[in-house]
Amino acid sequence: MVHRKNHSSPAPPRRGGLSAAGNWFAVIAPDIGLIFLFIALVSCTPFLVGIWYGELDLLLPMASAPAGFGLIGILLTNVPRGEGETHLSVALSAVALTWLIAALIGALPYTLSLGMPYTDSVFEAMSGWTGTGFSLIPSIDTAPRMILFWRSLTQWMGGLGIVAFTIALAGRSGLTRFWLYRSEGRSETFMPSVVATAAEMWRIYLVLTALGIGLVLLSGVSLWDAVNIVMTAISTGGFTVHSAGILYYESPLLEMLVVPIMIAGALPFKLYFLLYYKRKFGLLQDPQAILLFALILAGCAVITFDLVTISSLAPAEAIRQGIFMTVSGITCTGFQNANPVNWYGATVMVLTMLMLIGGSAGSTAGGIKLGRVILGLETLQWWFRRLYSGWRVVTPLRHDGRPILTHLPEYEVSKSMLVVMLFALVVTVATLLLLHLAPPAGFDSADVIFEVVSAISNVGISTGYINPGMSPLAKWVFIIVMWTGRLEVVPVIALVLRVSRRL
Repeated sequence: MVHRKNHSSPAPPRRGGLSAAGNWFAVIAPDIGLIFLFIALVSCTPFLVGIWYGELDLLLPMASAPAGFGLIGILLTNVPRGEGETHLSVALSAVALTWLIAALIGALPYTLSLGMPYTDSVFEAMSGWTGTGFSLIPSIDTAPRMILFWRSLTQWMGGLGIVAFTIALAGRSGLTRFWLYRSEGRSETFMPSVVATAAEMWRIYLVLTALGIGLVLLSGVSLWDAVNIVMTAISTGGFTVHSAGILYYESPLLEMLVVPIMIAGALPFKLYFLLYYKRKFGLLQDPQAILLFALILAGCAVITFDLVTISSLAPAEAIRQGIFMTVSGITCTGFQNANPVNWYGATVMVLTMLMLIGGSAGSTAGGIKLGRVILGLETLQWWFRRLYSGWRVVTPLRHDGRPILTHLPEYEVSKSMLVVMLFALVVTVATLLLLHLAPPAGFDSADVIFEVVSAISNVGISTGYINPGMSPLAKWVFIIVMWTGRLEVVPVIALVLRVSRRL
């Protein structure tokens, strides 16, 4: 056999001189640039707060955030779009990178205005964007209002997702933006396109925020406090404008008024869409909503019982802490009217389980999500039905009111269970790293596990282990855990694998 030499000319370089190695990012770079441009625009909102309260000397430090986002946005939008389709792995990597850059740039106002170390600032920014609620600001009560509003704004924007926010503003759909939307952990599509869905979600979000502010004002707090409380409650974030948190107000009425707002943020936003546009009240028919309320009732009962019988609290105080902490935990909000370090170990374990489960899919809450818990229970029932009906009988798995084809149940279940396993793996690895490389002083391993679960579920309830005195290594471990938890781990793994292959 004669082998002919290939005398054809080499392939021409891609537009813009981008190599094949960098083409994966060029395909999606303009869309990521557009995201940062919109973030830069919204990042100017704290200027209004600074001007209103006379904090003019902080306008320049605060400008570092919109300037940074705007610069990166301009650079990326000018990258010639690469040829080829946007694959899911590319979108996953791009979304993970977007959230990381958002934290790195969002940290600048904290460093420039408060003088915080950059690591602490990145921690604060990541906690804000992911809606976690941990804070390393030394004195929140003395911090400028412009900076405090920036914290609340990051949680409010990150509640529904950075990508969902900018897709709604962009007003254009397409395959690239569809993959970006899905890669951020969003699966709800109650409108024909992701743009329409994102836009409706943000309309609902604005209405819920406005209603929440009116409700919280009934407690007698100022408008400033009400706005910040509701922005972080509806986004299930948990930042407050006082070091003592919700306990600063010493108001059981305020706590009870915040409870329905936290629950509203943890319910599927599809329910609000059906209620407003379809005049359909589906709260009592939605499996996730039913499970959420069932777990809240069970959690309140168990925690209140433990606080009365084991911790010897007065019944009224036990009920107050039981209701508020249970709702705050399972909705992944992170507000606290008690410190779990003072609770009995079994009580803390109940709260830990609620935090790990989290709220509904299609909400602002974190955690594994109620939808995956329901799918796991339905799969268990399906397996037993197949066991008793015989393997030759076609037994469809029903999920979300519809049958899943016979060749798809294992695939659907494996996707959900993969996320559950990855959550458990991240908790295990992060806990071991913290115990070996940054041993806790005055805290035991149970406290470390609790904090890691709180971080990966983007809750923010703390026993006090997380504090400004932690080692930089421990802070970066928590930064990574919050980041991976908000994106449900897979996008971060996709980014790491893609980057490692290019090195």
